[in-house]
Amino acid sequence: MTITEILQKAAERARQVGLPYSGALTPAEAYEVWRGVPGAQLIDVRTRAEWDYVGRIPGAVELELLTYPGNQRNTAFVPELESKADKAAPVLFICRSGGRSHHAAMLAAQAGYSASYNVLEGFEGDRDIHGHRNTTGGWRVAGLPWTQSYGGRQKAEG
Repeated sequence: MTITEILQKAAERARQVGLPYSGALTPAEAYEVWRGVPGAQLIDVRTRAEWDYVGRIPGAVELELLTYPGNQRNTAFVPELESKADKAAPVLFICRSGGRSHHAAMLAAQAGYSASYNVLEGFEGDRDIHGHRNTTGGWRVAGLPWTQSYGGRQKAEG
C-alpha cells in the first residue's frame, strides 16, 4: 500500500467515527508514514516511567501528555510539541493503547497541526481475555522497532 493510500484509509477511519483530526493509523501504517514522509514525527505521549520500564521507540519524540507521577496534565504539552514538530508535517501520536494519543491528536489539531494522527492500539495494544497487554495488537506485537532498558543496558526488540 502506498503512503497516499495509507493516509486515505486513515482519513476514512476518522470520517466514519467523526474524529476531529486527520486520521487513525494502525501501528504498521504509522511506521510506514513515519519512515516515508519527510518531516513526519512519531510523538510518544506515554510517561517517563513507561518509557523507562516498558520500552522506547528509537527515534520517536518523547513528550508526556500526562506527567508521572500523579497523571497530571502536562500544561506545556502544546508549546513543547511546537518546539519539536513542524505544523505542516504529519504528527503521529502513540501511547500505551490509543487513548492518550487520541487526546494528543485533538490538541495538536486545535493548535493548528494540519496532519495530526492517532496510532490505534498504541505501544502495548488492548488487553486480552486474561487482562494482559502485548498479546493483542500494538506496536510491539506488530514487530516494529523498540528497545527496553535492563539495568542500564539496552535490549533491541522488534
